[in-house]
Amino acid sequence: MPLYMDFHKFENVTIEAVKTAHIADIGVQDKYGVKYHQFWVNEEEGSVFCLVEGPDKKTCEKVHQIAHGNVACALTEVNQGLYAKLMGKDYKVDHGHVSHADGTIDLGYRNILVASLYGITSAKNSKDLSLLVTPYWARKLITKKMEAFNGREIKWDTDDSLIAVFNDSAEAVRCALQIQKELIESETKNPAIVFKIGISAAQPVTKEGDFFTEAIRLAHRLSITASNNEVLISSLVKKLCKDEQLINNSSSARSLSCTEEEFLSKLLGISETKLSDQDFELNDLCTEVGISRPQLYRKVNAITGHSPNDFMKNLRLNKALELLKQKKANITEIAFETGFNSPSYFTKCFTEKFGCTPSRFAKINVA
Repeated sequence: MPLYMDFHKFENVTIEAVKTAHIADIGVQDKYGVKYHQFWVNEEEGSVFCLVEGPDKKTCEKVHQIAHGNVACALTEVNQGLYAKLMGKDYKVDHGHVSHADGTIDLGYRNILVASLYGITSAKNSKDLSLLVTPYWARKLITKKMEAFNGREIKWDTDDSLIAVFNDSAEAVRCALQIQKELIESETKNPAIVFKIGISAAQPVTKEGDFFTEAIRLAHRLSITASNNEVLISSLVKKLCKDEQLINNSSSARSLSCTEEEFLSKLLGISETKLSDQDFELNDLCTEVGISRPQLYRKVNAITGHSPNDFMKNLRLNKALELLKQKKANITEIAFETGFNSPSYFTKCFTEKFGCTPSRFAKINVA
């Protein structure tokens, strides 16, 4: 049967009250072929999340309605394999209520770490341009560290970024800082790379019925926005991190405010849809975002360390690199698809960033 998670919001809620409601669900569910498995409660936030199996959404909702009348704000179907990765399997259940393996209450928060990386080379005239190919040594190091800090690796279709889920915010941040430290220390004995790490956090289901998709997207966007070799952390991760000094005392990790995150999400949401539009200029971006040109420059520079023009160009080049890896189009097509007005200008920009022409990259990427 399909697996679902729902989201309830209350002004006041207690774990005991939800346990009582869960028992009422169990008393009714067999009649409708439904099984309410477990639930997560955040008393401070007034949020409750239930895991349920049933023939369809309507029948699952009906059991809640008949048992106690607490209808969910949202109920969404979840993939069972993805659910296991995101929520994990190492937990305790008491009359349906979920706690962590150590007995502490599981509030449902999960932390998403995204590591983006690519190789670079200055060997423009050398026949050996293999340094630009995916740096497997670095990917292996990142994967091992994610595992060591109890991260659960998941796949993401957008690109070949490495993604892991952590139950604990401090563990996610420690993992990121350790990855950062070891990659930088390994630079002298391995091919050169550029890496960026983003970390976000969320509870399982939003009022819109989203199951962690937006959290993964935010972590991915943070990894795009971070400066080279930097760790960029969302405001919620900073709030949840029990070791405050871990972030405050780090010179190589930075956190955004809620306002900065909202601006970044709006900026990237618009920019990503306009990447292929060669006529899309800064004045158009200002209009879409709803701020003046000087404001746009200040905000983008403060968050990314780049001018809006350079920020857009980097987005286009990163997209072009992914398209070249996927071998889905030729170089001229990729140049226009990523918003460059000519293949020659695209080649110039690509070579400046990655140390290799797109045509040479395409050749060494053939395997």
